[in-house]
Amino acid sequence: MAERASLMAAETMEAPAVVARMLDANAGAVARLAADLRAAPPPVVVTCARGSSDHAATYGKYLIETLIGIPVASAAPSVASVFDAPLSARGALLVAISQSGRSPDLLATVAAYRAAGARVVALVNDAASPLAEAAALLLPLHAGPERAVAATKSCLAAMAGLAQLAAAWREDAALDRAVGALPATIAAGLAADWSPALADLADATGMFVLGRGYALGAAQEAALKLKEVAAIQAEAFSAAEVRHGPMRIVERGFPVLGFATSDAAGADVAAAAADFATRGAVTWVAGRGGRLSVAPGHPALEPLAMLASFYRFAEALARVRGVDPDAPAHLSKITETL
Repeated sequence: MAERASLMAAETMEAPAVVARMLDANAGAVARLAADLRAAPPPVVVTCARGSSDHAATYGKYLIETLIGIPVASAAPSVASVFDAPLSARGALLVAISQSGRSPDLLATVAAYRAAGARVVALVNDAASPLAEAAALLLPLHAGPERAVAATKSCLAAMAGLAQLAAAWREDAALDRAVGALPATIAAGLAADWSPALADLADATGMFVLGRGYALGAAQEAALKLKEVAAIQAEAFSAAEVRHGPMRIVERGFPVLGFATSDAAGADVAAAAADFATRGAVTWVAGRGGRLSVAPGHPALEPLAMLASFYRFAEALARVRGVDPDAPAHLSKITETL
């Protein structure tokens, strides 16, 4: 009997169509928002998200800071939901990212920032959610129902939406063309074969995932998925930070996965992985001549293709380890954090 296709695998494969749909549907709203932001640049951008959406926010931070030059900070939702502390945010741009749009702490944060004078933009999959209704501008993710506990297509859609905004805000024609090609780029990522790494991780209990710059958010997302669906205690690090205390525990046989983009940050990821290999670590690097194939593209967008490849790999790894990727222990689809 053929093995049942998982929801995670099916939804991952929907990502190219999801991103194409989202980019087309939001093009006009993003262009208007970008024009407004150029006319009146915010002093700071603040992101508000949890889980996979927060990893997309990390990706957005690097896009905005490197391409636009405006500082980006991550909101601590408990400041509003637990401490009810007053905020001063006049003129700030708050970017809220969520699949469900229903987590109470995110809603409390949005309400607090709105009251403090921030402009709220929401990238959310459920366009009828309270978060969507609370935003000054809604940019729907158009991912459709996401039934798998492990978010995949909605995370890639959020990352693509942030890239679309950054390209329009900067008026970067080359990046804009690359964003338009993202559905094909992600499809190429889905076609990449990372199965050679399965044997080395089949019995892993812990590992590091490395990224830097544009790829740091993808590394964070990969570490989360390795915990969620494969039950591996994976930790994500910047290639710069991992050289401090974390390097101490890397010994012979310790697995390391690296996301190495084709820019200077990716070169540092590859160098860190090479350092670990000299200690006997089992290293698998995507990009920069590593053993994992990647779809070529604009350096700022390469993490989306890498993440698409990884999602397929993580689903297969869960099966190799005897875990149902659609039924991770102790988890549910929507976590309503207070």
